[in-house]
Amino acid sequence: MAVASTKSVYWRGFRDSVPFIIVVLPFALVFGVLATEAGLNLSQVMGFSVVVIAGAAQLTALQLMSENAPTIVILASALAVNLRMAMYSASLAPHLGPASLWKRAFVSYLLVDQSFALASLKYEAEPEMTLSLKLTYFFGVISPIVPVWYGFTYVGAVLGSAIPSDFGIELAVPIAFIALIGPALRTVAHVIAALVSVVAVLLLAWVPYNLDLIIAGLLGMMAGARVELLLDDKP
Repeated sequence: MAVASTKSVYWRGFRDSVPFIIVVLPFALVFGVLATEAGLNLSQVMGFSVVVIAGAAQLTALQLMSENAPTIVILASALAVNLRMAMYSASLAPHLGPASLWKRAFVSYLLVDQSFALASLKYEAEPEMTLSLKLTYFFGVISPIVPVWYGFTYVGAVLGSAIPSDFGIELAVPIAFIALIGPALRTVAHVIAALVSVVAVLLLAWVPYNLDLIIAGLLGMMAGARVELLLDDKP
């Protein structure tokens, strides 16, 4: 009975994540194409995707590398873009923290926007889930995502310039983040943080080396935290 329940939870996670393939696939293609055009060879492109497995940070680093930005700026910018993973980890720690070290290491490697978004919603909706079932659902969610990311990074790198520039696959990047962030804007603080970040990054677009992303992110977090404090102080 337990095995059947585990299988059911796994396939539920798998099915829940399938719609994200629509944006992950072109996102991977974009990175593969751009990385090849930037001068990376196939092994470097694939190593980048397999080791880092963080699309937004990879694209940020790639853009800065093509602009010959200082190494410290490239690292700082990629880290800033990926700082959300630290918040993801903190959010999932109460649910998956008791797992063994190797399982937590595997989860940390596979912690991406899609796996966090679906897993956190599932855990909140079903707090009675056991640790084993939570892990099973998480791995079910990520199962269709990672092969698509690896595979279509490879396709993009191999095809390179063969994909027409007017095909519009670069639109997958903003669409992916809109799909992920939209449902997460559940409080006034969340909305204010997002709004401040968007306005700030537009006003600071002139700042070199994508440092506007770091500044806008910090301003958004500060604004969101301030709004939460103000709302908590209300009688």
